[in-house]
Amino acid sequence: MNPMTMESTMVNPPRPVTPVGIAVEHLETAIALLTEMPDVPDDLGIHLQKALLLMAGLDGYLERSTTPESPELTEIAQKTQHEPWQAKFAGGETVEELEQEMLTGHIEGQTLKMFVRMTRASRVLDIGMFTGYSALAMAEALPDDGCLVACEVDPYAAKFAQSLFDRSPHGRKIGIELAPALETLDRLAANKASFDFVFIDAAKREYVEYYRKLIGSDLLAPNGYICADNTLFQGEVYLAESERSDTAKAIAHFNQVVADDPKTEQVLLPIRDGLTLIRRV
Repeated sequence: MNPMTMESTMVNPPRPVTPVGIAVEHLETAIALLTEMPDVPDDLGIHLQKALLLMAGLDGYLERSTTPESPELTEIAQKTQHEPWQAKFAGGETVEELEQEMLTGHIEGQTLKMFVRMTRASRVLDIGMFTGYSALAMAEALPDDGCLVACEVDPYAAKFAQSLFDRSPHGRKIGIELAPALETLDRLAANKASFDFVFIDAAKREYVEYYRKLIGSDLLAPNGYICADNTLFQGEVYLAESERSDTAKAIAHFNQVVADDPKTEQVLLPIRDGLTLIRRV
């Protein structure tokens, strides 16, 4: 293989999208700048290096200490990373501007699988499927007669995911609903559908609406749980208002709505980009 061909097949690593990953990037930049400055106190460099070691080693240690993902989940992760998402959007093949960083991933996938087992869920709703990692991870924990409804708005992503579900013995438990998530929720509610466990990972500006539809109807079973992803949103939610992006503001608003709701109790877990587990009181 010549160098040009080799370069064209290389995959860019995912950019950091979690508070820890972004902090590591800032620390690496700070240490690099420090080496170019004269008369820097030795203690400053030592403390920065120690902070970097603590932060940079965390994600890898969590990965190694967590049950490995199934071969089918590994395949979803690898194919998602290799897919040229920007080119697909530029060419009109996807209706959404998708990116590999949207993948749920190993640690969150195993966390969701554990939650499904712990809650003994048999009916799961996945709001925001993308390439299907979270859906298949949860389906692997469902009983043989369990089912999962996955909401996806992008036809290309839905087809991509379905082709991978077909390679798993658990893929038969998953049904894809291709439509805007809010429309799907209204249709499911009208059909008297009810779910034991709901994972929210779709349009961040609509999180509050998803939550209100779930809590305000029978879509969430009486003893059901909601799990919302990205509730730390790259650490921006706890920065000053002026430092937040519009998406971070939407997530911060969602977090406040949930925290202020007397009908539910919740805990925000600092797993990857934040997972909030919610139940009715």
